[in-house]
Order: sequence, then C-alpha cells, then structure tokens
Amino acid sequence: MNEMKQTAAEPTPVSFATTFVTSEAFRALFREGMSLVEQTAAYLDGPGREESRNLPRLAALAYASESMRLTTRLMQLASWLLLQRAVAEGEMTPVQARQQKEKVRLSQQNSLSSPDALESLPGELRDLIAASLRLQDRIMHLDRLMEPGASTAPQTPNPVALQHMLLRSAFRT
Repeated sequence: MNEMKQTAAEPTPVSFATTFVTSEAFRALFREGMSLVEQTAAYLDGPGREESRNLPRLAALAYASESMRLTTRLMQLASWLLLQRAVAEGEMTPVQARQQKEKVRLSQQNSLSSPDALESLPGELRDLIAASLRLQDRIMHLDRLMEPGASTAPQTPNPVALQHMLLRSAFRT
C-alpha cells in the first residue's frame, strides 16, 4: 500500500492586528469613535451644561461624576484609535504603538452611579454613556485580539485534520 504523505506545509496565520488597522472596518470604527467624542463634547459644552444646572443636588452630583467618567473613557478610546491609525498610516510601528498604549491604560470604565441616579440623568447623557460603553467593549475586545501571541484561530482542533490523522494512523503498518 502507498503511504500517505503530507505535502502541504502548515499555513502561516495572518496577523489580525496588521490586517485590521488597514481595513475599512477599522476606518468605520475610527469615524464612529471620533464622532462620539465630538457629539459628547458638543452636548457637555452646550445643552448638557444647561440641563445640569436644573438637576436636583444628588442628580447633579451623579451628572458631574458620570460626565467625568464619560470624558475619561472617551479620551482613552480616542487615544487607542489614534495609535492604531498611526500604525495603519506607517507613522509608527506596532511595537512603538504598544509602548505608547502603556501610557494610555485602556481600562474598563463602567458607571459608578446607582441605577436610580443614572435614571435621573438627562436622556441624552444616558445615551452617550451607553454608546461609549458599547464602543469601549468593542475596542477592548479588539485590543485583546491584537495583543502579541493572541490567537484568532479556534482553540479546538480542525475536525478534517483530525480525520486525516486518524486515517493515516489506521493505514500505517
């Protein structure tokens, strides 16, 4: 019997980080993030400032706390997006971006206010907070995938490769 030999080399995985930052999906994420920063700034400097003056004392305190957390969260996200864009445009290497990212400290920034306090906030501020939390979750997920050594491949063995291996071992003498 002829012995089956593997002739194809094991494929080399493509770096998710390299392909993602140059993709249209990243450009769309970048535009979305920067737009949210602009919307938030316009709201907090305009209608939000007026709305905060009319809030009861505890709601005004929650407003101040949540608006500060919102701006901090958005500045971290914008910094991450700008670093990734710099890599995509060749202005810095991925290694340089990782070094700079250590200064940004991308971290989970959830709301600290109680659900009742959040409910007392103006609707537009609550919407901006919710949008920023969704963006934060997406960016943190992408950041984990882009870490060196992170695998985007499934952790389970390839079922076809497993069947090939079983067939090869069954027909060996």
